[in-house]
Amino acid sequence: MESTDKPATTATEAAPLQTATAAAAEYSALQVGLRVLLFAACVSAAVVMGTAKQTEMVSVPGFPATVRVPFTAKYSHSPAFIYFIAAMSVTGLYSIITTLASISVSRKTKTILLAFALFDVVFVGIVASATGAAGGVAYIGLRGNNHVRWNKICNVYDKFCRHIGSAVAVSLFAAGLLVLLSMISTFTLYKKIR
Repeated sequence: MESTDKPATTATEAAPLQTATAAAAEYSALQVGLRVLLFAACVSAAVVMGTAKQTEMVSVPGFPATVRVPFTAKYSHSPAFIYFIAAMSVTGLYSIITTLASISVSRKTKTILLAFALFDVVFVGIVASATGAAGGVAYIGLRGNNHVRWNKICNVYDKFCRHIGSAVAVSLFAAGLLVLLSMISTFTLYKKIR
């Protein structure tokens, strides 16, 4: 009587399976590491932007130069900077959630990989728009605009401008990480359905 058990897999059949499993583990570890780095970048950018505040004694136009009053520059005076902090905070939360999902879901299904790929692209757009908005306002603060008589302020509020510039630079790094994560998620999904 013949056995109804399945025959054992041969070494040649098991090799591609082991290679695919090793590659999936490598991508998973890379994604977890990049998502933790994304969290650190988003939190750093939000904290640096949130602590951007400086008070200086500024002369008042129309009065003698000896009349100076204290003026404060802080992030909450610009809607672009408020949006920046909100976008970085939400992206930081997203990176925590996806990091935990990457760790806890040992076998990633196509649906999870598709969700990662789609949401990564959405958050690339969010971070890029926040970086562009904050960067645009920061550039006007740095250079001014002579055509509409907007004076530059970074010659007065130097510490404030350094905070803003640092936050924008870190968020640009976070956007690059998200682009990389989006490519990895898409490639992992492609390998899974192929």
